[in-house]
Amino acid sequence: MDTGERDFLNTPPMKTVRFGGRVTDMLDKQQRGDSTDYELLKHQLTDPDIKDAQIINWLQEFRSCVTQLSKEHEQLVYSVLRLPWAERSQAVVDEYMSFLSNLVTAQTVFLCICVRMVVSHFTPKRVTICEEGVDISDSDDEDENLPRTFERCHQALQLISKYVPSTSRFLLPILQENFPFIQKSSRTLECYIHNLLRVTVYLPVIRRDVLELIIGKLLKLDVSASRADIEEAEENVTDSQRTEDLMEEGLFDMDEDTPPEHLPSSTLMAHPEAEKLDALMSVLMAYIKDVCHINGCLHVDQTKDVYRDLLSVFDKVILTTHASCHVQYLLFYLCSFRLALAEAFLDHLWKILQNLSQPAVLRQAAAGYLGSFLARAKFVPVHTVRACLDLLLSWIHGYIHNQDGSGSPVCCDISLHGPFYAACQAAFYTLVFRHRALLEADMRKGLEFLQGLNLERVVMCQLNPLKVCLPAVTNLFAAVTRSGQLIEPLYQKWEELCDTELLPSTKGLQGSRDDEDDFLREETPKTECIMGMTPSSLDSNLQSPSSVGSPRTGFHHFLFMSVRCI
Repeated sequence: MDTGERDFLNTPPMKTVRFGGRVTDMLDKQQRGDSTDYELLKHQLTDPDIKDAQIINWLQEFRSCVTQLSKEHEQLVYSVLRLPWAERSQAVVDEYMSFLSNLVTAQTVFLCICVRMVVSHFTPKRVTICEEGVDISDSDDEDENLPRTFERCHQALQLISKYVPSTSRFLLPILQENFPFIQKSSRTLECYIHNLLRVTVYLPVIRRDVLELIIGKLLKLDVSASRADIEEAEENVTDSQRTEDLMEEGLFDMDEDTPPEHLPSSTLMAHPEAEKLDALMSVLMAYIKDVCHINGCLHVDQTKDVYRDLLSVFDKVILTTHASCHVQYLLFYLCSFRLALAEAFLDHLWKILQNLSQPAVLRQAAAGYLGSFLARAKFVPVHTVRACLDLLLSWIHGYIHNQDGSGSPVCCDISLHGPFYAACQAAFYTLVFRHRALLEADMRKGLEFLQGLNLERVVMCQLNPLKVCLPAVTNLFAAVTRSGQLIEPLYQKWEELCDTELLPSTKGLQGSRDDEDDFLREETPKTECIMGMTPSSLDSNLQSPSSVGSPRTGFHHFLFMSVRCI
């Protein structure tokens, strides 16, 4: 071997010559046109083996000359900001914080780049794993230092916002830009959402926008995972698979009597999108609970603020989304904290339903949410249900009266009378699930109340709401697992009437099955003008009546007997 050649295999790599001058001198030389040291320093700042002492030394030098840094030094500043500070010693962190403070104070032109640097740490760092010869890049789920890293990042962001009060105005677009693709792992999304919510604790002015951003992303998951797909995935999971992996469990069945405390503390769903949505919903619910409670006690003012923010998001993105099945339960969960919130939400929905200036599709959606909320929320007392039914039926009767007096032919047409049918459906749905509560306190007064609703006129009117509404008012929603455990205790289950509860006027009217209407035979009427619950109801993707165990006689018979859907 030629002695002049380097023995590559046996000779270690030569140590890179480090830039040895002062940063101020380098900047002066760069201004005079000599960029040699400038480029060398940028390269050395990216050295993966850089020591803590060197980082501290450079940060101190840069801190002393921040006034010399201008827009033309953006790449250099970026290299300094990207130094591995968050995982290093406390001394490095302290020096980095001091540099940040000086930089944003002296040069606000670098504010956004500083904020982007902090936000880039809101997800676990990426690692590349080789599996069967293929490099797979994903988040580092095993990083035990993540909580400390996140804590330091929030300290940095608070520091920046302290010295630049307008930080919040520039922060939101950066949070939007850096939001991970919804196809990323649950861990990555959980970390990012957790950190976004944590920002709202010390920058509450952006909470509403942050909630809108997060919920908008969750809605994309929600509508991409239909309830039918979720149930099919759960049914396809074999018993042997469940036995092999105790972490894999089916949908949380709201109709089962198993109390939440007897369920596995950690369960996985077979449908990957549903499992991801469930995990992210749990993060949001935990946030809602923590913000609204102080030392275990409900803080009324903070809860009201959260309610107003969530209600705004509901109107803007949830109410307008078709086929949302799960995300709306965030508001359902919040309303369970205090009856006044539930009543305020019902009043809000009622105002939308009545508002003729609102698009019909939103009025229908509001009616669907109204009926679902009244029917399902255990925390809504009977007197509130009764008051809402009074309002609904008064509005329905008024609508029928106006149609009868219009002088025009009245026909069953969803496109013309959508809000009316949605209101009827909401009333029927509420009665289906709350009939026992309405009757059991005082049977006589309960019967008088029901008779006073004049339901016969509604079902016998020329608009024929049963033809449109009946098939939809027949199913329970299938809840998700973790987040479902928080919802289940608040959720009203289906309860059939016993024989002793049947109204006297119905006991002698139970004819043969040939005399029963299609709904009582648990069949779906063959009509093309059937309306779903709402475009985004709490109980969308409804199934056949048989999945509920709808009563074949009794209260439904009282409501709907002798009325033919077809």
